[in-house]
Amino acid sequence: HQMKKGLLELAQGGTVFLDEIGDTKPEFQAKLLRVLQTHQFERVGGTVPITVDIRFIAATNKALEAAVNAGTFRKDLFFRLNVVTITVPPLRDRKEDIPVLANFFLGRYCREMKRPPMTIASGAMKLLTEHNWPGNVRELENVIERAVVLTAENEIGPRDLAIGSRDMPTGDLASLLDLPFHVSVQAHKKALISHAINKAKGNKTQAATLLQLQSTYLFRLCKQLGIT
Repeated sequence: HQMKKGLLELAQGGTVFLDEIGDTKPEFQAKLLRVLQTHQFERVGGTVPITVDIRFIAATNKALEAAVNAGTFRKDLFFRLNVVTITVPPLRDRKEDIPVLANFFLGRYCREMKRPPMTIASGAMKLLTEHNWPGNVRELENVIERAVVLTAENEIGPRDLAIGSRDMPTGDLASLLDLPFHVSVQAHKKALISHAINKAKGNKTQAATLLQLQSTYLFRLCKQLGIT
């Protein structure tokens, strides 16, 4: 029986991207530091060191120096990682990137949801470029994903964008204003899918047709959202 290779082995000779390194637990930080220092690791349950040649790139939206001073991030790991620092300005300071990113996410989610190619109307793009994006690129991605999920047409208009309270739905979903953005997006998905399933009298395949989604993608969404 051949053991399955882990991520570090698969990345041999390549690059590993560590997102939100500032949110990692002390146990992970200790293991990562050991790999950075020795270029070796052991498989889970193993005793034989495996040597790797990997470049690590880490990203964070936190001030790691402050985390080091607060004792929540290892000082030695910080210095190991902080060889070359690239500071990415917030999205509000690079408005010219918004159309490029919006269309990139639009293409990705159309492919993922097996939808025909969609476009963003000029009025909607104007809203996107004028928004301040406190959640940066991830907020933009969530807005586009939500629009792909909820928009019936193949063009996303201004009213399809959940940017600010003016675009949020009224009635039962108005309480979503009190939720974090990503939670709000998930709640929108859950409400829409549940409504479609109820309309299809519990038939998820038929619900997928109503939502213009591939049934396999809808089944995956139901599993992710805990919809039975």
